[in-house]
This record gives sequence, structure tokens and C-alpha cells, in this order.
Amino acid sequence: MENPERDEDFEPYVLQVLEPDETLRARARARDAVVAVSDRRLIVAARERVALSIGFDELRRIQFDIERDRPATMVIVPEEAHHEPQVLAIPPEEFRATAEALTLIGLQLARIRQRQQPPNQGTGADS
Repeated sequence: MENPERDEDFEPYVLQVLEPDETLRARARARDAVVAVSDRRLIVAARERVALSIGFDELRRIQFDIERDRPATMVIVPEEAHHEPQVLAIPPEEFRATAEALTLIGLQLARIRQRQQPPNQGTGADS
């Protein structure tokens, strides 16, 4: 991260939700929060609280929009309505870290889908 001292505000909140044997795999800074990906979950930590901490199977979708002359927008929508969706502004200097986090999340979602498919179901376009 380019400005690690700014993450000190968020770091305790990320660490407090991790289990002792859980590994933090990626972290990206939004304007007012940190998005963290562990080997088990997605965490969004704001300055004073954990705004979201859900397993990958509790994630409905993530949308990432990049526009010219603005920070990117990341929208995280949990499956269950009692978890509040998160709308985050991602500055350009965090695009690489965000892309790494999104890749890890996408791979986890693909694994969940593979486990849910019946064994004889194909993966081609006609299935």
C-alpha cells in the first residue's frame, strides 16, 4: 500500500474478525474503508467499525465501475438483506490491490459454484 500509516485506523477492525487460523490474502483501501479478503471471507472495515464481514457463500455480487476523472465505485451486495450493501469509492492508486482482491473473490465464488453443480453437469456454453 502506498500509505500504510493511514491503514492503522482500519487494521484493528480487520484483525478483530479474523480467526486465529485465518489468513489475510489481500487488502485494498477505499476512500473511507478497507476491503480485506481472507481465505474464508470478505471484510469491509470503516474507521470505527466492521461494516461487513461475510463468507464468500453469503456474497450475492460485486460490481466495479471505472469512470474517467473519478474514483472507481465498488458495490458489494450480500445475499441476505440484513447485511447492508457497501458502496465504496476506490482511488486509482488502489486499482491494482483492488484487482487482486476481486480476483481472489471471483475464484472463491467459482469454487462455490463448482461444488453446487451436479457431477454430470458440463461447464460448456450449452449447459
